[in-house]
Amino acid sequence: MALLDESKFGAMEKWQQISLVLCIFGFLKEFRPSEPFVFQYLTGAESGYNVTVEQVVQDVFPIGTYSYVAQLVVVFLITDYFRYKPLIIVAGLAGTVVWSMFVLARSLGALQVLEVFYGTYMAAEIAYWTYIYAKVDRRHYQKVTSHIRSATQAGRFVAATTSQALIYSGATGYLGLNYISLGAQLATTVWAFMLPPVPASMYFHRQEVPTDEETDLPKPQSTCSRASELLWAHFKTAYTNFTVIRYSLWYSLAVCLYYQITSYVQALWSEIGGPDTMLWNGAVEAILTLAATRTTTLMASYAGYTLFGVLHAFSITLVSAEIAKHISDDSFALVFGINTMAGLVAQTLLTLAIVDSDGWFALDVRGQFSVYSVSFVTIGVLFGVFALVELGKSRRGNTAS
Repeated sequence: MALLDESKFGAMEKWQQISLVLCIFGFLKEFRPSEPFVFQYLTGAESGYNVTVEQVVQDVFPIGTYSYVAQLVVVFLITDYFRYKPLIIVAGLAGTVVWSMFVLARSLGALQVLEVFYGTYMAAEIAYWTYIYAKVDRRHYQKVTSHIRSATQAGRFVAATTSQALIYSGATGYLGLNYISLGAQLATTVWAFMLPPVPASMYFHRQEVPTDEETDLPKPQSTCSRASELLWAHFKTAYTNFTVIRYSLWYSLAVCLYYQITSYVQALWSEIGGPDTMLWNGAVEAILTLAATRTTTLMASYAGYTLFGVLHAFSITLVSAEIAKHISDDSFALVFGINTMAGLVAQTLLTLAIVDSDGWFALDVRGQFSVYSVSFVTIGVLFGVFALVELGKSRRGNTAS
C-alpha cells in the first residue's frame, strides 16, 4: 500500500510528492508533547512508577543509550538491504510500543524494557533519512532534506508549544501528554505504510548505472560482494580525505554531547527548580527549535540551553555542508550514518563512565554537566588550533603568490 498517486497531487512533480509525504511523516513522528516533561512524569506521583531521580538518571536513561547504539549498528547494515520502508514502519511500531508502555507500565523493570524499544525507535530513524537518497534524484537532495528538516522541527515546535500550553493552563497532566504522544505515534505508523516503496537502494539493490568510483571495481556475482565492494570504495574515498576526517570528528563529538545534554537536562532543571516550581520545559524546547551547570536560577539554565541549542543547530549545519562538499552524492547516507554511529559510541562510553550507577564514576547530575562543559571547551580549543593553523597556511600561501 502506497499513498503516492500523481492524480492526487495535481501538478506536483514526483520528487515534490515524495517530499510532501515524508514531511507529513516527519511532523507526526516528532509530535511528542510528552517529551519536554518526561522526567517530571516518571518521577512524579501521576505515573505510578515509584522511581527515584537517581534511578531514572542512572538506571533507566542509560539503557536507552546502550540500546540505541547497539541497534543502530544492525539497522545501519540491514536498512539498505530491506529497502528502507520496512524499517520506517518498524520506527512507527516501536514508537507505539514505547508510548503505550509510558501509559500502561508501572515498574522500574518495565521502564528499562521501554528504553530498549526507545533505542529501536531512535535507531530506525536512520531509514527515514536514507530513504531520501534512494528515492529522490540527487539533483533534489538539498531541497528535500531542507523540507524534511523544517517539517521535523515544526513537529517538535508544535509539540513543545502544545505541551507547555496544556500544562500551564491545567487542561491536562503529564499522563494526558503521553496519551497525545501515543496517538501521534499510531498516526505515524499508519502513515508509514502509505510511503511509496523503493525499487532500488544505494548498495544491495542498486540500479546498474556505474559512477566514476565504480568503473574500476571488479564485478562479483554475489549481490553482497558487490555491495561490500561499493561500501568499501565509498568509505575509503571519504575517510582518506583529511577535511572529511576533521569535520567528521567534530560532527561525532558534537552529536555525542548534544544527545547527552538533551537526554539529561530535564534532571538538571528538576534539581535547580525543586518540586514546587512551575516548569517551562515545553516553552524552552519550543524556543530551541525556532532558533549552566553552576547556576541556581532556573531561567538562566533555560537561557543557556536555548543558546546552546541554537549554536549547535547552526554549527552542525555548516559542518554537514563542509563534509558534503568533499564526498560523492552516493555516499551521503554512509558517511553521515558512520559519523552518527561514532557519536553514539562516544555517548555510550561517556554514559558508562559518568552516568550509569554501575559505571566508573556515577556522578550526580551537576557533576555530569560539569564534565560536558569541560568537554565542549576542550573541543573548542582543539578546533580553534586547527583553524589557526589553516589561517597561517592560507596567509603564507597568499604571501608566496
